[in-house]
Amino acid sequence: MPVRPTAALLPTLLALAAATTLTACGGGSGSDPDTLKVSFKQSTDNNIKVMDTFLADIKKQFEKKYPGKKVEFIPIKAPDSEYYTKLQQMLRSPKTAPDLVYEDTFLINSDITSGYLKPLDDYLATWPDWDRFIDSAKAAAKGEDGRTYGVPDGTDTRGLWYDKAVFAKAGLPAPWQPKTWDDILEAARTIKEKVPDVTPLNVYTGKPAGEAATMQGFEMLLYGTEDRLYDERTKKWIAGSQGFKDSLAFVETVYREKLGPDVADALDPNFGTRVRGELLPQGKLGIALDGSWLPQDWLEGSGHEWPEWSEKLGLAAMPTQHGQAPGKVSMSGGWTWAIPAKAANPDLAFDFIKTMQTKDNARKWYIANSGIAVREDVANDPAYAGAQPGIAFFTDLVASTHYRPAYPAYPKVSTAVQEAMESVTTGDASVEEAARNYDEELEAATDGQVIRK
Repeated sequence: MPVRPTAALLPTLLALAAATTLTACGGGSGSDPDTLKVSFKQSTDNNIKVMDTFLADIKKQFEKKYPGKKVEFIPIKAPDSEYYTKLQQMLRSPKTAPDLVYEDTFLINSDITSGYLKPLDDYLATWPDWDRFIDSAKAAAKGEDGRTYGVPDGTDTRGLWYDKAVFAKAGLPAPWQPKTWDDILEAARTIKEKVPDVTPLNVYTGKPAGEAATMQGFEMLLYGTEDRLYDERTKKWIAGSQGFKDSLAFVETVYREKLGPDVADALDPNFGTRVRGELLPQGKLGIALDGSWLPQDWLEGSGHEWPEWSEKLGLAAMPTQHGQAPGKVSMSGGWTWAIPAKAANPDLAFDFIKTMQTKDNARKWYIANSGIAVREDVANDPAYAGAQPGIAFFTDLVASTHYRPAYPAYPKVSTAVQEAMESVTTGDASVEEAARNYDEELEAATDGQVIRK
């Protein structure tokens, strides 16, 4: 599940309203020792039931294995940013905290610092399957205190999706593998000229797109330069880098030259749903900088099945800025199952995690949601590797992928990135102005833990 794809946290008033709504709905765990309450992110597309279907199957298995126990789901149907806001409101009180929650790895350290999550080390120490998980996935769920607070249910990678028919009309080659950013922009300009009824290129941008803008958009650019968001050596955030400005300049070019969607569409929080559900299946988008999970929206039962997608779309790795080594770039994130610190039934919650994460159930989930396996035994299973077109391509990108600096300050840093992107997308600020504003916000967001390039 993506994912995935986050906007800035909503204003306090809306957040409080969301919490009130959830409380009124009986969202809390209460004190029933026989009822497990599980909260998860439900797709904003009513036709997409991948998570719902998977969890319903796990519920049956769990209730059969533990007679007398019941599972109650608390789905939150909202764009990513609203999901995070509502979830954090729920976690603050034992009256509203579920027993098990779905946590994006980008937010987990922030929630750990806030005291919202329970460390799982004691559970993990007696669970043999934990040894099957790859180290990078385990690290994504660790706090700065060295303890583990979530069990990852997969990871993801990102690349370029392109429409072969659009490329044919534009006289562009397929297969296509751009070597530089300029190659991507030139292809988009050609599509704009030769196939004017198609949006040439989508790069997510701005606060409404949330983490999709930061991760699918900005970081896929920045990590293809010589710069990064965070310096691991000094343990400080980086301000004033040329790579940051160059990445903003790429975004500015896309929207200034009208190579991307209309700005109003790009700043619609549900635009990602449209990209997957309409624009790509209907041949209305030339190139999409997006994630490995897209095919889950096109599988049987999705409501907009598209079995021929692998014949219609091509896949290309995102190149580095100038084609410098290693030549391609990807970003990886993922989601985890975590137990709230105020959960009423933590032991039962971990039993549910173990049920979800048997080898067979994990394989079912990776295949159903077009995820990248984080269990070595599943990754080596031919039934997984050959289950869907694209799995091998996106799994291969793990070798050249990067992970977000998911420290407690990251959500605020991510929001500052989105604001910088939005300002150059709308033309409200130049690249230099947007970069300066970002540097100021970075100082505030990180309590001055910044180095300047």
